[in-house]
Amino acid sequence: MLKEERQAFIIKQINLHNKVLSSDLSAQLNVSEDTIRRDLHELAEAGKILKVHGGALSKSFHYPFQESETYAKEAKKEIARKVLQLVQDEMVLLVGGGTTMIEVARMVPESLKCTIFTVSPLVALELAEHPNVTVILIGGQLSKNSHISFGAQVINQLSEIRVDLCILGTNGLSLSEGVTDSDWEVVQVKKAMIKSAKKIAIMGIAEKLDSVQNMKVCNLNAVHYMVTDVEPSSPALREYAKVVTVL
Repeated sequence: MLKEERQAFIIKQINLHNKVLSSDLSAQLNVSEDTIRRDLHELAEAGKILKVHGGALSKSFHYPFQESETYAKEAKKEIARKVLQLVQDEMVLLVGGGTTMIEVARMVPESLKCTIFTVSPLVALELAEHPNVTVILIGGQLSKNSHISFGAQVINQLSEIRVDLCILGTNGLSLSEGVTDSDWEVVQVKKAMIKSAKKIAIMGIAEKLDSVQNMKVCNLNAVHYMVTDVEPSSPALREYAKVVTVL
């Protein structure tokens, strides 16, 4: 594989999953980690990614968000429109972080009256001026990569609440492996969030379908709604619809 092809693959993976590890890219591309590190350095120097210890981040995922760099922005807006159909007045919600969740926060109707718990300071800030939403930020140590709160304090707080609906983004989604992610601390927070909710909605652009990350959050049958940017009747969702309600 030529260097240009390899780097295009790396950018695609970063756009899809927000964060990639050098070790994973090395295995996927069958090249040395030194080669991957050089590629990441070149891409960072060109302003296409943000290099971090052990891997890289999407520029659209890093605060402050660069709107022009947000990957699949229109698709994420469509997901936001769909997931908000699940939300009714007086509901208590629990939401995660990420660029899709930011779009959801921006689209919450001004007339909606509800309470929203979140582990994301960025989502909390997006909702802060909403006239009818009570925003409760669950605090703990802040992840420098995902910009959500994590750790024992967060897990303890989550164990003390019970919400109507939990809305989460995902980095990997497949029939066989369910909902997966690449960050251990994020996975623990998501597991605790799921335990705190009566119903679960998972959001992800269609490009993430049939993709698997290193760490499991939950099986697909633990999810009530799967929200993507494509029509529920799409052939890509046919098998998923046998397990979960697709929107």
